[in-house]
Amino acid sequence: MSAGVRYGRTEPGAPRADAAPPAVPQAEPPAPAAAPLLARIVPGDVVCREFTYDPDGVVLHPDEAALVARSVETRRREFTTGRHCAHLALDALGRPAPVILPDAKGSPGWPAGVVGSITHCSGYRAAAVAGAARVRSVGIDATPGTPLPDGVLETVALPAERRRVAELLARWPEVRWDSALFSAKESVYKTWYPLQRAPLEFEDADVVFHRADTDTAAGTDTDTGTAAATDATADTAQGSGTFTARILPHVRRRDFPRELRGRWLARDGLVLTAITLRPGP
Repeated sequence: MSAGVRYGRTEPGAPRADAAPPAVPQAEPPAPAAAPLLARIVPGDVVCREFTYDPDGVVLHPDEAALVARSVETRRREFTTGRHCAHLALDALGRPAPVILPDAKGSPGWPAGVVGSITHCSGYRAAAVAGAARVRSVGIDATPGTPLPDGVLETVALPAERRRVAELLARWPEVRWDSALFSAKESVYKTWYPLQRAPLEFEDADVVFHRADTDTAAGTDTDTGTAAATDATADTAQGSGTFTARILPHVRRRDFPRELRGRWLARDGLVLTAITLRPGP
């Protein structure tokens, strides 16, 4: 491979890392200038890129490619496009990196002075990055807006959360609140782990949702905090709003907030969540 190859980006005429057809067959457009969905739920100083298909011509750094060399095709696709999103976002931030390798827990290793997060699910891949001077940590997640498989909700949700999910599904069935809860807890973990380098289990945080069109807790249990301001133009027909995630006392750390605030969006068959944690005083 020539010295001029920019790993993690598309190369004209080059095969994709897995040499398989795109997940959604279509002509490849130029790299997106922004992430239309993810950009709705992160602030402007968080740079994000997303794809709803797997573009051709992405050339991974050999060390990145080695991580999925023996993986099934689906895993290679999502990893390749996820890393592509991350490299595009770093380029836009002005902090390009030749390689993004994970640590032992799979958390991406970002360049010094950069924080970020990567997510992928069926039909969607995205990355978000920011300068550490303005953002302490960022966690993003996407999941299909379909019911969770049997037994998963009981695994990831506290009893109070399960009650709230049932109430929400009865009141606003257009949003898959069980999947939204799963996604929010993934975003909580992705915000926590890079700072603490310690486990955080599903039962270690209590999540409460808020809808953009109500400014009240989306559920009947007592709210755990005031919802953050949301974009007045958000598409509430499919669902958008904020959520709070209270870190429970048995895992709290003095150097980490007791409560995180994030945003969620249900649109185009997906549920997206994001948390942007600012540096503290």
